[in-house]
Amino acid sequence: MCAASGGAIVGKANATAVSRSLPPLLVSLFCLSPPIGCSMRGRGARITVCAALIWLSLGQVSQAADDQRAQGIVDRVARLFVSQSSIATVDMEITKDDSQRTIVMQLWTLGQRYVLVRIRQPQEDAGTAILRIDNQAWMYLPKARRTVGMPASMMMTSWMGSDFTLNDLVSQSRLSNDYTIATSFEGNRSGFAIAEYTLTPKPTAAVVWGTIVLEVRQDNQMPLRERYYDESGKPVRELSFFDYRYVNWKLLPTRLVMRPLDRVGEQTAIKYQSIILDPPMGEETFSLRNLVQ
Repeated sequence: MCAASGGAIVGKANATAVSRSLPPLLVSLFCLSPPIGCSMRGRGARITVCAALIWLSLGQVSQAADDQRAQGIVDRVARLFVSQSSIATVDMEITKDDSQRTIVMQLWTLGQRYVLVRIRQPQEDAGTAILRIDNQAWMYLPKARRTVGMPASMMMTSWMGSDFTLNDLVSQSRLSNDYTIATSFEGNRSGFAIAEYTLTPKPTAAVVWGTIVLEVRQDNQMPLRERYYDESGKPVRELSFFDYRYVNWKLLPTRLVMRPLDRVGEQTAIKYQSIILDPPMGEETFSLRNLVQ
């Protein structure tokens, strides 16, 4: 600590306070310009303290930049299948220990607000449909000729006996809103240069998963796998992405495989037969009347 002209005292506490209010460049200028009247010993101590503050400040900026980059990449992955509008036909192959079945579905989307899913095959399930508008969802049951509202609890149930939930199929992504995102690994793994991001729920988030770990290829930022953990840290399921191809201008994975990690040999694969991005479409497509057609 050394005395400046006029009797002002500049020490470690004061330097720390200043460093918190100044950007890194001004912190360094403050630290490297000792006041008149400081002894060489005082200057040396002050420069040592301020050097540490410089590194601390730069480290905070670097961490903030890393977190922002991680959030941007996770947001991009979460929005892969989001466009102004889309129409897709998919096969959903459900593999159990003693059986296998395929469900053919057609999907319509308009931004993130509207989703309509209708089963085409098999015949016994044809016409079953789900409509989501914002945070509300309805299901049409053709055998009963009934439309039922779906509470939030029902959205976490299995869709047609698959390993995907209704929430997986029709809910808008809220990863960046509900989770804190941090880079947990960068390097080579399984023959790819990857980046791994760990998503931890924010304190006020109403979410099911205790942690989500996302692996992304560094060369094209395409997702490789997503692993979901419960609140105790136990891995519960894993979603893998395959068969990337360009649809219009956009690179997309066209086969997604969900595996429950407590049931060996079981999985559900969704394969895109076709997908059209940004076709002409209006809000009238997403009506309760259209749900029953």
